[in-house]
Amino acid sequence: MQKAITKAKTLMEALPYIRAFNNKTFVIKFGGNAMIDSALSHSFALDIILLNYVGIRPVIVHGGGPQIGELMEKLGKKSTFIDGMRITDKETVDIVEMVLVGKINKEIVNHINQNGGRAVGLSGKDGSLIKAKKLCLKDKHDESKTVDLGMVGEITAVNPHVINTLDTHQFIPVIAPLGVGDNGETYNINADMAAGEISAALKAEKLILLTDVAGVKDKKGRLISTLTEKEIKQFIKKGEISGGMIPKVNCCCKALDNGVKKAHIIDGRIEHAVLLEIFTDVGIGTQIVDS
Repeated sequence: MQKAITKAKTLMEALPYIRAFNNKTFVIKFGGNAMIDSALSHSFALDIILLNYVGIRPVIVHGGGPQIGELMEKLGKKSTFIDGMRITDKETVDIVEMVLVGKINKEIVNHINQNGGRAVGLSGKDGSLIKAKKLCLKDKHDESKTVDLGMVGEITAVNPHVINTLDTHQFIPVIAPLGVGDNGETYNINADMAAGEISAALKAEKLILLTDVAGVKDKKGRLISTLTEKEIKQFIKKGEISGGMIPKVNCCCKALDNGVKKAHIIDGRIEHAVLLEIFTDVGIGTQIVDS
């Protein structure tokens, strides 16, 4: 009986959030170990289906770095990174597209559909969803020079019409982060950045980044539940936010500046991480709010 009462209390805790987020859009970046671990992938699919059932409009943007690296290794091609970005020549961009669109995207779509959802796979090239240009990365040692990353792109525009059309008919968009240039060329886009730009274009209620860490931590290693943009700038300046977390928090801040209500960085290694962050009073990760 006590277990049943506990379950009822959990549902009651979730009720005000379900009411508040009805008909709102959440953009969720799916990546890291959550994509590789079958149990975590399953729990993620169930989370997304539940969000859809209670009237929330989930939009998924996924990565696939480890899987791309694995195929490149099998093909005898070495992966080279600069500032966490894969140098992407014309042969590599074909591999990236093959893995992201042909394999990972369809696996996620199938997983959701097999568990009772209605997902549709897209890439940024479909319906000119993500327009992009070549990313010009400044040389750290000489800012007058740029580093050539090949077909790595930065987003110039997002056309959300295809997403809105799917949402209207209660389909769940699952998006591979590829962009298309003015001349039809394919660009490899960072999945966090793609999720951020898409959330801004949709004026989403939330941007949620699933990572392989608990969230943002202070210098003593304690999880920070809530951060403002102003605090983030101070933490970066002090070196308390560093490394790969910097582009993630900057991505969240940019989304907030462009109309997204709230951003979250959560640990995708926890089963049902999305539900725990959204529908509980405490949450499990770091939420980032406007200053």
